[in-house]
Amino acid sequence: MNHWLMKSEPGECSVDDALAAPGATVPWVGVRNYQARNFMRDAMRVDDGVLFYHSSCAEPGIVGIARVASSPYPDPTQFDPKSPYFDAASRAEAPRWLLVDVQVLRKTRNLTLPELRSQTGLQDLQVLRKGNRLSITPVEPLHWQWIVHLLGDDPGGRP
Repeated sequence: MNHWLMKSEPGECSVDDALAAPGATVPWVGVRNYQARNFMRDAMRVDDGVLFYHSSCAEPGIVGIARVASSPYPDPTQFDPKSPYFDAASRAEAPRWLLVDVQVLRKTRNLTLPELRSQTGLQDLQVLRKGNRLSITPVEPLHWQWIVHLLGDDPGGRP
């Protein structure tokens, strides 16, 4: 099992929005970075653990535990000229952008960026690296266990 940190702006899709969706599952639309897309395409598997992270807000941080709920499939927003994620160069027969469905399992307290930075055991967590702007990053198993422990969740770290 792999683990991931997936960023979402609360104005786009908050953890509460995801919990209110049917089955608490949302399509992770709008990824327009090749490295993040490749993580979804090549490495994500159904049931991988996800740290749901709110970004571009007053207090960025981890706000939920989720899981990957589908295999990757074409992001339909790339074909919609009315979408902010439209990509005129993408073709239906050769889609450029993919998404996975993400199911929120539980909302957590906000484990803020300053709190994450204060943990010496998390110093190598990719989201804490200077200049990291990726919306999807892998999370090492030890970091996953540390974070779920901080959140007071299952000490085994399973979603």
